Amino acid sequence: MDRKLENRLYDAFASSTGVSTDSRRIERGVMFFALRGDKFDGNRFAQAALDKGASYAVVSRDSGFADGGKYIVVDDTLEALQALARMHRSRFRIPVIGLTGTNGKTTTKELLCSVLSSRYSVTATSGNLNNHIGVPLTLLRITDQTEMAVVEMGANHPGEIAALASIALPDYGLVTNVGKAHIEGFGSFEGVKKTKGELYDYLQRTADTAFLNVDDDNLCGMASQRPDLRIVRYGVESAGVEILPVTVDEPYLRLDVPDGDGILRVSTRLIGSYNAPNVMAALCVGQYFGIALKDAVAAVEAYVPANLRSQLERTGRNLLVLDTYNANPSSMKASLDNFSASRFPHKMVILGQMLELGPDSTEEHRKVMEKVAAMKDCERAVFVGEEFEKALAVFPVAEDVRFRFCHDVAAAREALGKEPAGGMSILMKGSNAVGLPSLRDLL
Repeated sequence: MDRKLENRLYDAFASSTGVSTDSRRIERGVMFFALRGDKFDGNRFAQAALDKGASYAVVSRDSGFADGGKYIVVDDTLEALQALARMHRSRFRIPVIGLTGTNGKTTTKELLCSVLSSRYSVTATSGNLNNHIGVPLTLLRITDQTEMAVVEMGANHPGEIAALASIALPDYGLVTNVGKAHIEGFGSFEGVKKTKGELYDYLQRTADTAFLNVDDDNLCGMASQRPDLRIVRYGVESAGVEILPVTVDEPYLRLDVPDGDGILRVSTRLIGSYNAPNVMAALCVGQYFGIALKDAVAAVEAYVPANLRSQLERTGRNLLVLDTYNANPSSMKASLDNFSASRFPHKMVILGQMLELGPDSTEEHRKVMEKVAAMKDCERAVFVGEEFEKALAVFPVAEDVRFRFCHDVAAAREALGKEPAGGMSILMKGSNAVGLPSLRDLL
């Protein structure tokens, strides 16, 4: 895109009240980008967006609209959106933290925002809008009042983190962890590490700083391969942090963090010891940017998850541990290990299949079933999805009276209707597309 068109786009953006890519949610004065996807073409709704009050419509050259007036014609509307976001971000001299990883991205982002917002005006990714569209939309929400930005970056193919970093231009970066996920896109675990490491590559080139969990051997190995990477260290074990036991009366993650000659208790509203590194990341980043540890701890304690990630819910019949936004082998193992180690009574698991694992899928689902079978205090288990059914061929546990296999969530509803759960502590974990949250009314 030539500089003249970029400047024209930016002038149009500067005179608008924001940006939208959804013609159904147009507010007066916003700039509409007519994006294309496999099943939609935003150009078809450009005029409707203008009729609803959009200031401009950015459309494709082959859309049939003439350039001029409220129409801005470009070769590629997504590239135009990304170029505009990069230009907008480059006009601000504020710290921008890029955040990626296999698990814990969104929770860590929320914790960072809670801590940093105790002192600064923060613009951050909404929800998990962390892809090639969501990152530009996040950057375009930066205003003159913004003092810091936290930008979550997701990927399921090589090169995507590098592309997002080239748009967000982060000064700081944090990789939460690396694990098996989206193997169909990455090809292998090494592909996952290479792609997540693209954030480190960017920071090394720009002589900027990464926050590194030094307890994580994979991350340390990735950092050591980039000897010019500037590092700020954090960790749980390395900092001498104690994770306190979980009980029905004390179900949330609690940490004792050394503070000088004393200990500072951190009482979170998060479920799972696997969130301890996420908490320590937030405390580390907060202290790096001048926030006192006690104030950072207070901000962490004030954060209440409400996005089906590490969330606890008491119904009239059961105690639910909800972690149903996403699932992959590493996060599934962490959830099961944490649940197994807890002192919750009458344990039950409802597990949804993991997606995008390619040829590893059957083996990874077998490992999950094997782990559940080894949980002697797990009284019931419901496995939802055909990938679990396929794994039965290599791990035949159908004779285990605790196990129920359901082809989909509709079959799971029927099974739970026939055999209701009461007085149970229930872990619900699975990929979002499986639809496990729809079972909550039965529990």
